[in-house]
Order: sequence, then C-alpha cells, then structure tokens
Amino acid sequence: MNGTNISNSILEQLADELRNLTPEARKAATYVLENPRDVGVSTVREIAEAANVKPNTVVRMARQVGFEGYEDFREPFREAIRRGATDFPERARWLQDIRKSGHMGGLYADMVQDALRNIEETFAAISAEQLKAAAEDIWNSRNVFVLGVGVNNSNARNFVYLASTGMVQFHAIPRAGSNPIDDLAWADEKDVLIAMTCKPYRHEVVQAAEVAKEQGMTVVGISDSPASPLLQLADHGFVITSDAPQFFPSSVSTIALLETLLSFVVAVASDEIPKRVETFHARRHQLGIYHEEI
Repeated sequence: MNGTNISNSILEQLADELRNLTPEARKAATYVLENPRDVGVSTVREIAEAANVKPNTVVRMARQVGFEGYEDFREPFREAIRRGATDFPERARWLQDIRKSGHMGGLYADMVQDALRNIEETFAAISAEQLKAAAEDIWNSRNVFVLGVGVNNSNARNFVYLASTGMVQFHAIPRAGSNPIDDLAWADEKDVLIAMTCKPYRHEVVQAAEVAKEQGMTVVGISDSPASPLLQLADHGFVITSDAPQFFPSSVSTIALLETLLSFVVAVASDEIPKRVETFHARRHQLGIYHEEI
C-alpha cells in the first residue's frame, strides 16, 4: 500500500471491500489505497477531485467500511500523521517483530533484510554521474544488445521489454536458437553491450564481452564484485549486491539498477521518447489490452 504503515487495518478492510463497491466508489477506494498519506491532509473535495469522482462518492466509500462519514474516516489518518507513523517502520524493530512469529517468520525477516541491504549497498556505491555516462553511451548507440543467461535472462528481457515501449534499438540476447557470439557478429563501435553475471560467472557472458571489446563495442557490465572478469572488460561497470539466505542469488538489486539505468536513458533521450511511450500505452488502451473498470 504505497510503502506506508498508516491505518493499515482500515486500508486492509477497504481492500477487502473493493469488489463490493460501486464502480465510482471503487475509484475512490483505489485512490485511497494507492495514496493513503493524502487522506490525512486532504478535504473530501480534494480527495474526490484527485480520484475523479464526486464528494458524496467518497462519503459512501467511507460508510462502506463502517464510518459515519469522511471526517470520521479521515481521523485515523490524521492521528497517524501526528504520531509520525507515516514513514516506513523503523527497520530493526520491524524485523524483530517478524522474527517472533516463528521459524517461517525468521526466514521472512532474513529475506526482507537481505533485499533491503542489497538495494542500499548497491546504490551506495554508484553515482548519478556513472549512470548518466552509461545512459548517454546507450542512447547515442545504434544498437543495444542486452545479455543475461540463467536467472539474468529474464532480467535482460524485462529491461528490453520496458525499453521497447519507446525505443526500437534494444535487443535481448541470446536470441532463440542462437548464441551471444553469433548475435554480436555484425556489431561494432556504434553498438553497446549490456551484460550481467554473478558468481559463478557464466563463461558465455564473459566471452561475449571479450568479443564485444575486440569489435570496438562499448560494454556496460553488471556483476557482484569489482574483481569480476566481466567488470574487468567493462567501460561502465556496476557492482551489485546479491546476497540471499536461500540457495539462489537475489535479483532485487540487479532489477533495481536496470530500471534506474533505463530511467536515465529516457532522461537523456530526445523529447520524442516520452511521447512514444504515451502513444504506445494509448494504443494498448484502444485495443483493449488493459482491463478497464466499467
């Protein structure tokens, strides 16, 4: 619920009632669920305007979950703000509470703790200047080949999928029935390779980076150590943290870094790209690809 713990019982109840609400009341409830912090500081008219509904619709929504009206509904949110409870809960206390729930609670706490730490450690070691430099090389290239195998294959393809909503020069490799070396056969200094691998390092990824360098390509490497053979070859190297209590490495920081890198590419791109993204999604709405509330 948008990273907040304020009035969680009310938000959970509202979520449970969502299907039982009228379409208009559901729009109001959805806005509250996605923007709970706004409730404590907004009038019924402001919430209604933001949710694109009438004020009496917001009142009906509040009554649906047991309140007399909007002011009654808003009070717990205002109280949460006064208590300073609108921020992410203090981590140590929160994780301790999770651990007390038993063995599975301990696993849950370990997974959460590692995911948060992975994100923090990854971005603590990366500057905006590094991301901007890589983004500019990516934007100014002819083709961008994104390579990931194993668990990173889906990460690479997701990056290309997101980029393709506004740009056409991104290609996930290896292509079906091919291998990375062949996919890079005609690439040169006008092209970029984004490659990722963590311990144990995949030979085909390192080999592809070696070939890319020989052919004059710019290499953006993502790996888990400055000593990684991939980062030794990279023009732009990014170290991610991938710790997890389970047998598999975590992809959380890799995904977060890729999403951030793509946001920088869009930021340095021409004004045409945001318009292309808008057109892409408008077309999806027109074709009925997205579920529309009736």
